Amino acid sequence: MECLKHYKPVEGFTKIASLGDGDLKLSEFGIINLKKGEEFNGNSAANEVALVILGGKCSVCGDGFDFPALGERKDVFSGKPYTVYIPCGKSYMVKALSDVEVAWTASPSDDAAIEPYVIKPEQVKEAHIGKDSYTRDAYLMLTDEFPASHLFIGEAFVPSGHHASYPPHRHDFDNLPTEVDMEEIYFFRFSPGQGYGIQKIYTDDRSIDYTCTVEHNDTTLIPRGYHPVINAPGYTMYYLWIMAGSNHRKFLSVPDPAHKWVNA
Repeated sequence: MECLKHYKPVEGFTKIASLGDGDLKLSEFGIINLKKGEEFNGNSAANEVALVILGGKCSVCGDGFDFPALGERKDVFSGKPYTVYIPCGKSYMVKALSDVEVAWTASPSDDAAIEPYVIKPEQVKEAHIGKDSYTRDAYLMLTDEFPASHLFIGEAFVPSGHHASYPPHRHDFDNLPTEVDMEEIYFFRFSPGQGYGIQKIYTDDRSIDYTCTVEHNDTTLIPRGYHPVINAPGYTMYYLWIMAGSNHRKFLSVPDPAHKWVNA
């Protein structure tokens, strides 16, 4: 199973992951890259769509909604994002007010009762996770506090030489209140840009046991299993994480029993 996707920035919309890639059942992912004054027109059709502004400024408008002047960070390392949620059955347009880069994700949905909305930077929650050499900071944007069918989205910032998603955890089974079944996508950036990290994805029975090098603009697909990452010394690792659950949307996970003691 191929869990790694590469992306080289080009103008316009690039689909990076589609349903079925890496055994994903609920998640698609891509990047919208526009020069100032350019437009991207889309239709959510049978999906809910979330747009995370990675850098630059744009407006987003469509059937019955108009969100002007969104975006205030230069890049993913320069502050909190704006996130736009668009329910199924909506035409929409992204217009670049400056050069702008937007992460696009979609998940199958038929809930047309949800109205489009914006999550502003001041609504983004911050979390400091871990200890020792596995600390990282997180921004939580599209959480279960906002309406959606499947999506749950955040960002992580991993310091030089640190581990993240550690101790290794999974969210493979609906077993409230300890675990929910949610697949996941990671999209990586590094500062400086020549940085790299290591991603591992594995299940208890090792039916998945996958390890790869991740670099700037790489994407990993995580249909199930534990999924720790390691950042190379000297760099800051960023990853946008997109979770999608069929029945529940919760920030819950179960650690690998072999490494659970690390948190004791």
